Amino acid sequence: MLYEYLIERYKPNEPIFVSDIDLPVSEGNLRQMFKTLCDNGKLTRFDTGIYYLPKKSRLKGGVPLGADVVMKYKYIMRNGQIDGYYSGYTFANQLGITTQVPYMTEIVSNKASAVVREVNLKGRRILLRKARSEINADNYRVLQFLDLLKDIEVYAEIEKEKVGERLRRYVIAEGITKVDLDQYIGQYPDRVYRNLYEMGLFNVFAS
Repeated sequence: MLYEYLIERYKPNEPIFVSDIDLPVSEGNLRQMFKTLCDNGKLTRFDTGIYYLPKKSRLKGGVPLGADVVMKYKYIMRNGQIDGYYSGYTFANQLGITTQVPYMTEIVSNKASAVVREVNLKGRRILLRKARSEINADNYRVLQFLDLLKDIEVYAEIEKEKVGERLRRYVIAEGITKVDLDQYIGQYPDRVYRNLYEMGLFNVFAS
């Protein structure tokens, strides 16, 4: 029963969280069913409560599930629901504002149980922060932008003009509007206003 349920809903090497499974069985029986599938080679355990259908490969042991994928599913988005976003040096590196490769991945997520804490996921270090506001598909872009702008002087390794240009591109590409900005900027310190002004970003937001 469980195997048919899984192959209908999950692709090979897609993280499966036991907490997401909705079957009319007890928690103890469900975990035993997962164990049996692992013993039979039909399922592979990634970590506590996290499994995946192994992807076929000529390599011995198959293609392992990457920690980055699990991290994204666990804290940022799964089942079509957005719960977080990359932040800090991780996001700054993605935008090309810094060339530093972060030694840990920084994430802001609804799934964070503390204001800030470090999590280890199979050797990958994650700095997990609690969101200022509940994150969803409509606001994660503006929250991600404001978080970065709050400490932009810490992350930026290039000239202010180039930083401003990269931020302008992000705002336009993601369709962040003035309404979005006005709704959340009050939750941030005054230096966010100053950074917006100094980088000439106020006229970039769609009305």
